[in-house]
Amino acid sequence: MEKRGKFITFEGCDGCGKSTQLRMLSEYLTKENVAHIFTREPGGGKISEAIREILLSGKNSEMTDECEALLYAASRVQHLSDRVEPALSEGKLVICDRYVDSSFAYQAYARGLGMDFVGKINAYATEKYPPDVTIFIDLTPEEAFKRKHGADENDRLEQAGMQFHKNVYAGYKQLAQDNPQRIVCIDGRKTPAEIFADVVKTLQEKGCL
Repeated sequence: MEKRGKFITFEGCDGCGKSTQLRMLSEYLTKENVAHIFTREPGGGKISEAIREILLSGKNSEMTDECEALLYAASRVQHLSDRVEPALSEGKLVICDRYVDSSFAYQAYARGLGMDFVGKINAYATEKYPPDVTIFIDLTPEEAFKRKHGADENDRLEQAGMQFHKNVYAGYKQLAQDNPQRIVCIDGRKTPAEIFADVVKTLQEKGCL
């Protein structure tokens, strides 16, 4: 029986540098001949990507917070079936750009829906597919938006305002404090090369590489 793969998730505020780190990690894993896939949330498959378009479209400003949270959860369940489970069963590393911690930070904390509601609608994901390790790139929203020259006017969540993103960041910090064995905080103020060195070291220490 083939050894099951590891599930690694990346989290952080919009503009924290996740995309750069994911690209660097992809190049590193390919060079090292490590079987892996990269995926993202919301998204990762035909149905989940369609839900992503609905969620992030600036045209859907009237969406309720509860609808938003439920759409993320629905996209996640489909994504796990389409992309995550097949790769894990083949023994591959699964690297995911955002996962359930995003729902806790954005919807439970920043939207004020609470951990109980968001936890219940994501129970399938948290119980069946908990990440082996979560990399949190720790950069405040003020620093992140300054780096990316402001919010994307076509992204509904990025347009939610600075206080919303401060609440997201506070939510992430609380999640990291509550889950120290799984969530590893990496200083996002460092250079991309320094951050990547920390990422690789973390994944090696956690037995993922």
